[in-house]
Amino acid sequence: MVYIVFVNPIILGKTGMDQGAVFVATCIAAAVSTFVMALYANYPLALAPGMGINAFFAFTVVLTYNYTWQQALAAVFCSGVLFFLISVFPIRQYVIDAIPQNLKLAVSAGVGLFLGIIAFEEAKVIVDHPATLVTLGDLTKPVPVLMLLGFVLIAGLNYRRVLGGTLIGILIVTAIGLPFGLAQFNGVVSVPPSLAPTFLQLDFLASVNSHS
Repeated sequence: MVYIVFVNPIILGKTGMDQGAVFVATCIAAAVSTFVMALYANYPLALAPGMGINAFFAFTVVLTYNYTWQQALAAVFCSGVLFFLISVFPIRQYVIDAIPQNLKLAVSAGVGLFLGIIAFEEAKVIVDHPATLVTLGDLTKPVPVLMLLGFVLIAGLNYRRVLGGTLIGILIVTAIGLPFGLAQFNGVVSVPPSLAPTFLQLDFLASVNSHS
């Protein structure tokens, strides 16, 4: 699940959020939630910010509906409080039981396909087309070739049940991209970026006024 540490800042960075701050926030959120799951719930599960809601946050709420990321962040906070209350009371179980199993599976598949098409678009494997909306990109260029190589590598490692296969694939593709200028090496150890650019930057007032 460590891939979220790299992907989340890239996606949210498109809204104008500081990628370094998002990187640190992602690490803290994953660590805290995993410790709570381990020490309080006593379940051997690792948790991290979910892929899907971050893409909706960036590409739909901010880039399509033209809300600022501060306004969207305020909405996320409100939804978090709401979901927390739902989880505390039995409402959560009622909601889960009310959703048919086939719909649960469809939602999971839909989120995966949504994220997949975003990845293909970012790597220029698919590009915009005026008639068909999407079409195949130029696969002779280094970026889509490296992306497809990484996809096959990660899929193969996970199929072989290699521990940390996804992270290993990311590191290998990064190493291959360095000589071609497709990735930058900024060192191994450094002081974590500051959370200040995004910390408590929630714009509740503007969110309310935008609907008035």
